[in-house]
Amino acid sequence: MNMNVADILIEALPYIRQFAGKTIVVKYGGHAMVDPGLKRDFARDITLLKYIGFNPVVVHGGGPQINRVLDAMGITSTFVRGMRYTDDKTMDVVEMVLGGKVNKEIVSGINAQGGRAVGLTGKDGGLIIAEKMTIVDASNTEKPPEIIDPGMVGRVTAIDPEIIHTLTCKGFIPVIAPVGVGRSGETYNINADLVASKIASALKAERLILMTDVDGLLDASGTLVSSAAAEKIHTMIERGEIKGGMIPKMESALSALEGGVEKTHIINGTRPHALLLELFTDSGIGTQVFLQGQED
Repeated sequence: MNMNVADILIEALPYIRQFAGKTIVVKYGGHAMVDPGLKRDFARDITLLKYIGFNPVVVHGGGPQINRVLDAMGITSTFVRGMRYTDDKTMDVVEMVLGGKVNKEIVSGINAQGGRAVGLTGKDGGLIIAEKMTIVDASNTEKPPEIIDPGMVGRVTAIDPEIIHTLTCKGFIPVIAPVGVGRSGETYNINADLVASKIASALKAERLILMTDVDGLLDASGTLVSSAAAEKIHTMIERGEIKGGMIPKMESALSALEGGVEKTHIINGTRPHALLLELFTDSGIGTQVFLQGQED
């Protein structure tokens, strides 16, 4: 037993040395945000990363929590191309749940494990500047492209990471809700994977880790793709081998690489301590994506 523990620590040593002082952006979402045990594990893992010299930055989602509040208020959710249609009433709930209840719960969890977390939204310090997203549906070639209005759903136009640098340099762990602000002060609901990707790029993070409820990217036979170059991912998307909700996650991963992030990872947050297993073991547990020439 003692030798097994020692072997694990020795295996982790080169990764601890490699990432010391580096920024790791983690998109926290899925079932790991709901299960009490997994929530505690995540808080411990993030606190551990900070104590051993990393600079973790957390960006979180909160779809299930938003759904519960909307249902309780009698507000029906509708979705446009996989995105929640966000009118004024829905936006009020989104901001209240993400920036309030969910964000503060994550902060409290990390602080309870000895970390020093601080909650933010994209509106704090001008962190996330956004504009209204419009969707062009050109799937029907017999008709002109259709312009779809998703309401107050935004796309990121700029990230000002100054507030993140200030907090991490002072020993704090930023926990960010994916709510952005427009040039005229309007509030936008933004996809958390996209926000995490843009923040990771702005910080030139060493790693972007996207937590989900599946093991990672699966090939056509259902086998986990443990490591893949960006070129392979593009090809798999073009061939239709990557489908559904995995497409926007992989697009966020690719965008981060193009923005200067060293590598990105898709991991299953339902596995206890998934974050540590991906970062500190030779085999990892999810899918690692990199630019050609950065395999090592």
